[in-house]
Amino acid sequence: MTGADIVVKSLVDHGVDVLFAYPGGCSMPMHQALTRFGDSIRTILPRHEQGGGFAAQGYARATGRVGVVMATSGPGATNLVTAIADAKLDSIPMVCLTAQVPTKAIGSDAFQETPMVEVCRGITKHHYLVTSIDELPRVMKEAFHVAASGRPGPVLVDLPKDVQLSDVTQVDLDPPMDLPGYEPMPPAVPAETIRQITAAIKLARRPIIYSGGGVILGNASEELREFINKTGIPTVTTIMGIGSVPPDNEHSLDWLGMHGAAYANYAVRDCDLLIALGVRFDDRVTGKVEAFAKDAKIIHIDIDGSELNKNKEAHIPVRGDVKQALTELNKTVTRCDIDPWRKHCTELKEKYPFSYDTEFDGILQQHAIRTLSDITAEMNPQVTVGVGQHQMWAAQFFKFRRPRTWHSSSGLGTMGFGLPAAMGIQAALPGSLVIDIDGDGSFQMNIQELATCFCEELPVKVFLLNNQHLGMVVQWEDRFMDRNRAHTYLGPISHEEASGNSTAERFTYADKRYPNFVEIAKGYGCGAATIRKKSDLEGAIREMIEHKGPYLLDIEVPYQEHVLPMIPGGMTVDDMIMQ
Repeated sequence: MTGADIVVKSLVDHGVDVLFAYPGGCSMPMHQALTRFGDSIRTILPRHEQGGGFAAQGYARATGRVGVVMATSGPGATNLVTAIADAKLDSIPMVCLTAQVPTKAIGSDAFQETPMVEVCRGITKHHYLVTSIDELPRVMKEAFHVAASGRPGPVLVDLPKDVQLSDVTQVDLDPPMDLPGYEPMPPAVPAETIRQITAAIKLARRPIIYSGGGVILGNASEELREFINKTGIPTVTTIMGIGSVPPDNEHSLDWLGMHGAAYANYAVRDCDLLIALGVRFDDRVTGKVEAFAKDAKIIHIDIDGSELNKNKEAHIPVRGDVKQALTELNKTVTRCDIDPWRKHCTELKEKYPFSYDTEFDGILQQHAIRTLSDITAEMNPQVTVGVGQHQMWAAQFFKFRRPRTWHSSSGLGTMGFGLPAAMGIQAALPGSLVIDIDGDGSFQMNIQELATCFCEELPVKVFLLNNQHLGMVVQWEDRFMDRNRAHTYLGPISHEEASGNSTAERFTYADKRYPNFVEIAKGYGCGAATIRKKSDLEGAIREMIEHKGPYLLDIEVPYQEHVLPMIPGGMTVDDMIMQ
């Protein structure tokens, strides 16, 4: 077997059924090996390596399995960097295979050479430069183990061309791993710690559960729901935790943070016990960190010990598997005697709901998303988003009832994430309705993946909220920079909104639309339509869903709408902007 054969055989043995790979000179041996050993692997050709990286993420986010992407050396490999960094911050299991120039040429500035291990050292969970074919089986086995175990993350395997081309007559494809010091799973949470947590819950009069992405990544959503129902404790989630708690649960306070529910933020401000599960106290949640839950005792359970006391000091820090911890807690907890607190949280929810102007005769972004949510409620949709205002509105107005159905670039906030991530989810779940709720700024960053959707028969639906601006940056200009426009208009520079002070009123539309997304989508072979009238929205959504292939629905929306509520960066809940 050649080194390339070993790589592909290892993918097969690890159950990889979908691979996103863009070929080049140094990765050709692995692509050739796929034709010999990869009959059970569907190899999807993205139109940009970053698209392939985000597609692998979509696959991993939706299934919980390791996503795999492959790129050639040099620019092919560096095009994966953003997707790798994104996976690191959101703890997504990925194996990233990059080709490298031959070992003798490494360090000589050879054609299409980049030192990928050095480039990615700070944005991977682990990384390898393979210099001998004898190392390959062990490295591949370790890569999948490290990516998927403990706190998941991306692993880079850099493969010089000569290692791919060399061969061996005898090879052990299942060698022992050599990972000294790596402890993927912490020991079980001790019974004494469970008793301490249970006692703290009994003593609390204003407890809040604060659930993060670790609950979903740890497949602990069912245990969390049981914990909530047994205790009756009001619960907030992070953006990454959306879907772990059904929005119609009587104890759900939805999600908190900069653009989260006012009632969630107020409840955390007022609580006396904060039970933090699989969270990292991110700055977009805490704002001014010393003022976050300042009167609360904090219990923090996380599989990654480095997160404990990193951003916020916990009174009971627990390194442990959240699923195991919740399983044990569910044996000991009972319903909390906190009726006044529950009543207070219910009143907060009634007083400060997510809202928008329902009387506006055009299509507001919030209305479009709520309508889409209502129409697809029984269709079990998978939803991806780009980054910006539409991302926040999707989190606010789309109802996610199950884990692993909401897919957002949360830690890195990468524009261009939505379409390729949806592509990967569609490949993983061929029978599912997969919708990318996107903005025109984010969408154009990976618009070329429409070609992949058409050519690979991936019927992704793009729900494009087109306001012709970088809406979130416009919002900040409006709120904090005297409405001075600085390169946030996405049309020709001759337009009056391209620069300078803006006098536009709320519900203003860009008077000229650029580019023509419908023609572009049709040029790629996709179905497409554009609408502006509110009365056309429901019918257009149904037409999009019923279309057999990929489809783009271009919805003209105003650009002066703001995402509210809003806690300015570094501020506190008491500084929240409500209108």
